[in-house]
Amino acid sequence: MARDITPEEIAYADELIARARAAMDEIKDYDQAQVDRLARALGWNCGNETTFVRIAQMGVDESGIGDRAGRAGKRFKILGVLRDALRGKSVGIIEEDPAKGLTKIAKPAGVIASLIPTTNPELTPPVTGIYAIKCKDAVIFSPHPRAKETTFEMVRVMRETLAKLGAPRDIFQCVENPSIPLTDYLMANCDLTMATGGKPMVQAAYSSGKPAYGVGAGNATMVIDEDADIAEAAMNSRISKTSDFGSGCSADGNLVIHEKIYDAMKEALIKEGGYLCNPEEKALLQKALWKEDGSRRIETVAIAAQRIAEYAGFSIPDDRKFIMVEQEEIGKAHKFSGEKLSVTMALYKFKDFDDAMAKVRAIYDVGGKGHSCGIYSFNEEHILQHAKNAPVSRVMVRQPQSKANAGSFENGMPMTSSLGCGIWGGNITNENVSLKHYMNVTWVARPIPADRPSDEELFGEFYNTEVM
Repeated sequence: MARDITPEEIAYADELIARARAAMDEIKDYDQAQVDRLARALGWNCGNETTFVRIAQMGVDESGIGDRAGRAGKRFKILGVLRDALRGKSVGIIEEDPAKGLTKIAKPAGVIASLIPTTNPELTPPVTGIYAIKCKDAVIFSPHPRAKETTFEMVRVMRETLAKLGAPRDIFQCVENPSIPLTDYLMANCDLTMATGGKPMVQAAYSSGKPAYGVGAGNATMVIDEDADIAEAAMNSRISKTSDFGSGCSADGNLVIHEKIYDAMKEALIKEGGYLCNPEEKALLQKALWKEDGSRRIETVAIAAQRIAEYAGFSIPDDRKFIMVEQEEIGKAHKFSGEKLSVTMALYKFKDFDDAMAKVRAIYDVGGKGHSCGIYSFNEEHILQHAKNAPVSRVMVRQPQSKANAGSFENGMPMTSSLGCGIWGGNITNENVSLKHYMNVTWVARPIPADRPSDEELFGEFYNTEVM
């Protein structure tokens, strides 16, 4: 049972919030050019290769999960977020529609409580910070205890960046000794919560009594159609699965492969560095990934394939990058059909596209509804059928899933580190959480010529028919 918040923690949180509001007041009259300048400075100081790689690797070392090279590769996200932020308006009039007589005016959302996951302690703060400063918000970051020093360091860089440009440091603050009661209090007393993390964190954010943007669990499932470019699909699957040792909820978890190319796809995956378990190894692997009660073992989350195998009780060659199991059964009792949070991938075979669609629906009944999926196909009818069928918010076509669905330079998705999963995932939005989610908007409506269709036009064939 969670303890009550202490009087000292309440006083500490109140002080953080008061300082945040005072800092916001200092920049309330900044114009678009001034906040854009701050955003650029944050993007450079947090996203230059030297600084980001240093702090990203610090995060892996501190938390014990993830891949030092893969984590550093997330740097592109800061550049993309800055690109998107600079292309948007966030101060004063941001949109006008003369035909409808509408003008939209942006205003700050307020003080944001930002909950930082252990998997992205170096990435989430600058992503949130760039969007927040564009909207003249303040942010109080609540780090994960396992990666708090990393978050402290990134927020320190952000604070110093503001100070060098004459802006108040306290636009960005970081909780020094995070605890669940303290975080709950912040969420209940700030204006908005950005909750990027596990299900308990998101549920707490939604229960805080204040607005919150949360994310949902993943179980990314990729359909490999019979016309797929097998080499491309295998390469992208490896890229997605091995990024940061599969720590992300967007990493390919399940490949649903057409029977005509199933064997060729397996060989291509092995060529890319996959290790295919035999039945005995698969049984050992399941025990290594999940406890008897079905909960995930933290010891095998986001670590190298060799370490997972060693923990399971077998060995794999040093050149293997990810582990594969062949799977037929789907359901809550069949753990490999759920989210794996590791460099582990399940392979399914389908006979025809209707069979593939049924398997996709069944997999998402196990977990991951609302998040994302993908397809390797050049058949536009199949692509759209998959998109209509899957209960997800985003579908990536012929792209490495974990590098694409939160935005990339090769697609049009908004850049973010927070993926809304809609009502399926218990979230308020299906969208990639980005600039527009960090602001309030006032609508100004002027009189226009009446836009009222006739009753005959509105009611159509039912107009003047017998009434009940």
